[in-house]
Amino acid sequence: MLRVHQIPLSLDAAAEADEEALRSLAAKTLHLPAALIQNVLLKQRGIDARHKENIRFTLTLELELTGGPNKERALAARFKPNQVLFFPNRTKPSDQGLYHLPLTPWPSGQPQPLVAGAGPAGLFCALALALRGAKPILLERGSNVEKRVKDVKAFETLGRLDPESNVLFGEGGAGAFSDGKLTCGLNHPHIDTILETLHACGAPHDILTDSRPHIGTDKLYPVLQGLRAQLLAHGARVLFHHKVTGIKLRNGSVYAARVAHGGTEFDIGTTRIYLAIGHSARDTYEWLYAMGLPMEAKPFAVGARIEHRQEAIQRAQYGGAWNHPALPPADYKLSVPTPDGRGVYTFCMCPGGRVIGAVQEEGAVNVNGMSLHARNGMNANAALLTGVKPADYGSNHPLAGVEFQRRMERAAFRASGSYAALCQRSGDLVAGKASKGFHGVRPSYLPVVCPGEIMSCLPTFVVENLRHALPKLAQRLSGFNDPDALLTAPETRSSSPVRLLRNDRRESAIGGLYPLGEGAGYAGGIISAAVDGLCAGMET
Repeated sequence: MLRVHQIPLSLDAAAEADEEALRSLAAKTLHLPAALIQNVLLKQRGIDARHKENIRFTLTLELELTGGPNKERALAARFKPNQVLFFPNRTKPSDQGLYHLPLTPWPSGQPQPLVAGAGPAGLFCALALALRGAKPILLERGSNVEKRVKDVKAFETLGRLDPESNVLFGEGGAGAFSDGKLTCGLNHPHIDTILETLHACGAPHDILTDSRPHIGTDKLYPVLQGLRAQLLAHGARVLFHHKVTGIKLRNGSVYAARVAHGGTEFDIGTTRIYLAIGHSARDTYEWLYAMGLPMEAKPFAVGARIEHRQEAIQRAQYGGAWNHPALPPADYKLSVPTPDGRGVYTFCMCPGGRVIGAVQEEGAVNVNGMSLHARNGMNANAALLTGVKPADYGSNHPLAGVEFQRRMERAAFRASGSYAALCQRSGDLVAGKASKGFHGVRPSYLPVVCPGEIMSCLPTFVVENLRHALPKLAQRLSGFNDPDALLTAPETRSSSPVRLLRNDRRESAIGGLYPLGEGAGYAGGIISAAVDGLCAGMET
């Protein structure tokens, strides 16, 4: 099998890129007659927007030649490895899903394992365990996704918060109300496994080929239902509104979990608990600390959501082709240094999306961003963040980062007097004055925003870094410092402020307790958390 990279495809030709067209493109690149090329498969599609006058797609294709592996190997030797690679065996995408992995059977006689948390780490850990025959019990403190959607709508329309079922808690974790990005900084063989499994559970096919795949919040709902159906079909139990409130130990190892449900508490016996609690399970961090689980404060980042008109981002990224029907909504990923060495960067960019309330505690405000699969909203938004570190938290306590977050979130609530998020025009931030209203960009946050100053809730050094960064970021993306762009604050949950210490087998100092994913401080997004959970479910 050959993998051929960086094949250009014009925007106008993209709609007609069927298998025959792909064969012709490959033949042209390889300087071969098209008749010698067979079984062409699109592996990846990206966009080359470096030259605004000639924006095009770039394709990676996998194919086979008549004449077999010897001919393929000889042909690949004529090219650089970043152009053409030879693989002796072809692995079809349908063979990469979790259901086809050779999994070690669960040891006979072992108690059922418990998985706490139904975010990406917990779902994939539980699915791997189920496929091994472990019959895991998946406990989720929040609601299933069907009810969770209603609870989030109630918050956005009525300001009614359910502390256990919201944007942060419930089936799918915090990633269920996001852009559903499936990009990842890891280079791990099981990334394809995760993508294939998501596709098998209903995710769009383009997550298998796009260079920056995403699902979108609306498409994530049925995917989560599909994952749940697979868990149940393979012997797992999935229990919503069940919160792990304690762990019972014997000789330093787990022998039961204390679980709260419906106003009562009871024990579930087990010798293995997989903690996939997410980065906002503050009450869980507290009792884990009280029982002596080793943990430490870790750096993360805070700031605001910056919001532009999506059309402005299109024009900046795509130039004259900005409204070509073949092009997807444009995104960006930017960073600049700052004098204090912390830097400012954009994170979790949501094309055609909106700013949402990621609130879990009464009397506090926190924001995030989300997009639908179509990314067809009027605005684009992204987190605009600067780094914070344990020295900033005001204490050496392992949970000091949690209190650092909480101070900002409560200050925002006090400043607005409600769940309204503070919102400031970019031009007003630079000028050092409060915003009275908005002009070219309309805020998308629900239930409502409060015009003012984001310094009311963010530390001075954070605001100064954002102010310093805006004109410099505009040098990387034209118009980024549009004075009408909006900054909605605070965004405090970029990642966990705590790391639950574990060994190379993902096991903590408490025998049989496995801290996983973003909440344990070992992941940063849907894919990295899912990989961490999958590996734990496969290997432990």
